[in-house]
Amino acid sequence: MEGFGGEGAAASPVSQRAHEAWRMYQYYLDKTTPHSVYRWIGTLVIAAIYCLRVYYIQGFYIISYALGIYLLNLLIGFLSPLVDPEIEITDGPLLPTKGSDEFKPFIRRLPEFKFWYSMTKAFCIAFVMTFFSMFDVPVFWPILLCYWIVLFVLTMRRQISHMIKYKYVPFNIGKQRYGGKKSSAGPSGSRAD
Repeated sequence: MEGFGGEGAAASPVSQRAHEAWRMYQYYLDKTTPHSVYRWIGTLVIAAIYCLRVYYIQGFYIISYALGIYLLNLLIGFLSPLVDPEIEITDGPLLPTKGSDEFKPFIRRLPEFKFWYSMTKAFCIAFVMTFFSMFDVPVFWPILLCYWIVLFVLTMRRQISHMIKYKYVPFNIGKQRYGGKKSSAGPSGSRAD
């Protein structure tokens, strides 16, 4: 089995180039990790380009519907906790159910970076699919749109009721500030000690 991995195995030039290209791709992907605002702006640009293409072609509605279902599935994973108290019983961190329970941080089932990456990949794949006429299945798009809206509303209602029941908010709104001791600073900004 020469050529299948191993220390002394000689790799073909094609596989070496593919590995180098993958490493370069992963390097730039890792460099984008801390720049979430720019990543999301880029994804919105890609989504706008896709929407404009579908609008001008007046087709590929079944691709758009499948993309919408996939994005809804990603959104549910992004809004859901890693450990669902209704389904799994574990010894790890759980969501607090009472005000007296200990605070446990919210850990997502689908982290933000993976959510962004999957969403961007989905828009790129859907965009490429619009160049092949075999994916342009004739459908009456208003029915697909109505069905997707009903599916979105029902799914979000279920997700929001789950959030209310287990008292968690899946978003970081910034540093929490609590009303504790007030500073005794006067109008001039100096403290009266």
